[in-house]
Amino acid sequence: METIISLLLAHIQVLNNQIKYLLIFIAKNIRLNSKPSDWNSPKYNKLKIDKLPVIKIRQKKNYKEILKLHLVNTGKALNPISRRGKSSVPADLRCPCCNAPSKFIYDNTGGRGQFQCKLCESNFSKQNYFNDSVTLACPHCGHNLVLKKHRKNFNIHKCVNFNCSYYKFNLKSLSPDSLNEYQSSPHKFKLHYIYREFTTDFFKVDLFSLPTGASSLAFRKFSPHIMGLSLTYLVNCGLSTRKTRDVLREVHNVKISHAQIANYATTAAFCVKAFVDNFDYKPSKFLAADETYTKLKGVKQYVWFIIDAVTKSILGYRVSLSRDVGPCILAMRMAFAKFKKFPGKALKFVSDGYTAYLLAQQQFALHR
Repeated sequence: METIISLLLAHIQVLNNQIKYLLIFIAKNIRLNSKPSDWNSPKYNKLKIDKLPVIKIRQKKNYKEILKLHLVNTGKALNPISRRGKSSVPADLRCPCCNAPSKFIYDNTGGRGQFQCKLCESNFSKQNYFNDSVTLACPHCGHNLVLKKHRKNFNIHKCVNFNCSYYKFNLKSLSPDSLNEYQSSPHKFKLHYIYREFTTDFFKVDLFSLPTGASSLAFRKFSPHIMGLSLTYLVNCGLSTRKTRDVLREVHNVKISHAQIANYATTAAFCVKAFVDNFDYKPSKFLAADETYTKLKGVKQYVWFIIDAVTKSILGYRVSLSRDVGPCILAMRMAFAKFKKFPGKALKFVSDGYTAYLLAQQQFALHR
């Protein structure tokens, strides 16, 4: 026994010396073309998630109180607007901020649709009343975000201020080659601040809904034994539903349709799903996440897994047609539901650099 241990230690030392020689050879002869600073280039900002925007709450005012305050401070009443010529301000128009009547409202753009209130000094238009009490602003410059794109589950808001410190820093950080590429193809870079506002609340989606096509276990024409045979050939032997139908007819003289076999598989999957989803896995504080894709009848589908890195148990999963943040959040919700007491900051969650996990982390921070 001692001889074997000695031989193994000597072999480890030989391998260690070989590794040292290889590292020295790589350091001397193989030059890395990329500079360390290139990894921090704004060219890779598309793989990063910007911090949350500043939420501005617009306060509603009362024009009567403004008139009273002006009278107390100046001793004079604030007169309505003295108009010259024909006014383009509708008589029924009122300020959406302080509810002032039209006699206190200016035509701010000469008939082009924008108005200004004399009392609260707010700008507005008939088509764009700011009835919403919340405004999103850039956390770097305070400029209001502009709604740029509508996606399936979220809207994209962008800071279009070219004097924003975030944009100036990213623009200054570009190398000369990247700057030339940015001038010719600006869509390849993300230099402005961007925020994704989710329109779908994935935290209210039912994780344990019934699958479509599941049949009941009330056997009428066939017995549970036939269902067991169907699942044996279908799952254990890897046959298709039609091949399983043919085997049952030729070997067991059971005339059953391939659709009924598919319903049996769906029903069995539902029964197993309830056991798998509600089992007490006693998860550790170390989780790992990854996604992959598979093709079913030529259609690419994505499978998301959240596993316990210690016990190798699958805590959360999701199948989706798209590789976006929605199914990622649902898989993470399923995994986190396995904790009787959530570990909080003690949780170690490992994933790749895909932005869906970073967006999911941001959404979980908002809903905690």
